[in-house]
Amino acid sequence: MLTWLQRDSLSFPPLSKALREPNGLLALGGDLSAERLIAAYRHGCFPWYQDDQPILWWSPDPRTVLFPDELHVSRSLAKLLRQARYQVSFDQAFAEVIQACAAPRAYADGTWITTPMQHAYWELHKRGIAHSVEVWRDSELVGGLYGLAMGRLFFGESMFSRADNASKVGFVTLIQQLKAWGFVLVDCQMPTQHLHSFGARAIARADFANYLKRHIDQPNKAPWIA
Repeated sequence: MLTWLQRDSLSFPPLSKALREPNGLLALGGDLSAERLIAAYRHGCFPWYQDDQPILWWSPDPRTVLFPDELHVSRSLAKLLRQARYQVSFDQAFAEVIQACAAPRAYADGTWITTPMQHAYWELHKRGIAHSVEVWRDSELVGGLYGLAMGRLFFGESMFSRADNASKVGFVTLIQQLKAWGFVLVDCQMPTQHLHSFGARAIARADFANYLKRHIDQPNKAPWIA
């Protein structure tokens, strides 16, 4: 049985209660307050739903993650990075990045980054928890991504690209910077071939939960400036 979350409680059911089909569905309801979102990520789950659904909370098993030490950069992408065709910044245009990530995609119906979701993550950004990566071509925003930094873990949420390989440049730059700042794991949530090409891989949900316990309260070296 799925748990309906109560607005007066921030607790989530044990991750072991998540459904096998659909994989990882853990709970429904609640709200998108900053306090609940923080509690969710600390617990090992995240919201993912569309406008015509209640808020759905997920903790898939296995979990797709990327260890910064295992980042794979293709030769063609490495060449592009050396050419410095794009400029990359951090936390300079969070609202624009999340709006671009929420824009309609040709390969998908609708978006899970609803207006309430955008407002919720903007609140987390104001609290210094949610961060954006911007990719610029001259002064034009052509790619980017956003996610949450908690302890020595980064929880990736979404990315977009308006120019060839722009989001890839932003992603690789972020991972390299996270490694320098002492981060140990990037949560990619769900598997895609795109993420696997960078070295992302699946780990058991129980192993992911152990990483949370060990590292979510450890300090990192990130200044989060451009």
